[in-house]
Amino acid sequence: MNSTVSTLNFKRIVHISLVCTLFVIANFNSFAQYRPNLFFREDWKENPAATGVTQAHVANPDLILGIYGTGKDSIRKSHHDRPLDDPYYIWSGYCVGGSWAVTLKHKNYYADLSGYAKIRWRSEQSGLRTLYIILKLANGTWLVSDQGTGPSKDWKISEFNISDIKWYALDIKALHEERPVSNPDLTKVDEIGFTDLMVGGGSNACSRLDWIEVDGKPVKR
Repeated sequence: MNSTVSTLNFKRIVHISLVCTLFVIANFNSFAQYRPNLFFREDWKENPAATGVTQAHVANPDLILGIYGTGKDSIRKSHHDRPLDDPYYIWSGYCVGGSWAVTLKHKNYYADLSGYAKIRWRSEQSGLRTLYIILKLANGTWLVSDQGTGPSKDWKISEFNISDIKWYALDIKALHEERPVSNPDLTKVDEIGFTDLMVGGGSNACSRLDWIEVDGKPVKR
């Protein structure tokens, strides 16, 4: 009798432990899923410096390059042999003829940038330049962020919580901000990119972008 009771108790304990384990796993998965994974990263190909930037300079095979503005043909993919850790990066210094913008578009997916989506990049601005996020929504709307990365004397990594950003409508041809846009629907973002909304002025007045990462949820096109 005691042996039977002990066996039943043991089975109950095992059952309860299994239920608790499954509950913890389910809740952990639920907790983890509310944060989106990496949607894309772009580092640019390690090929010779060139002006202007083309699809051939994009390292991620899933991404399509977009370039905009009257200065778009002067956007440079740059690199120097010295210092030895100089990256391969986008550079706006030659865009003296007009403003510029660069975007990246996933071939197969829109990006859902709602909720806890983030964008990170490594950049270095000179002069009075600030690098801003730009988005093209699936309905054709263009937006530019109120947050950006300003000048620094060395490369700097910046991270942006998309939910903290205030957005302005963007004139993609003239590349200037327009009216504020309250609570835009960011569940289907077509293109993601960057601009400083200014012309280039050589090394003393320019923007540089080494890499960009986007955390967001994929939405099938």
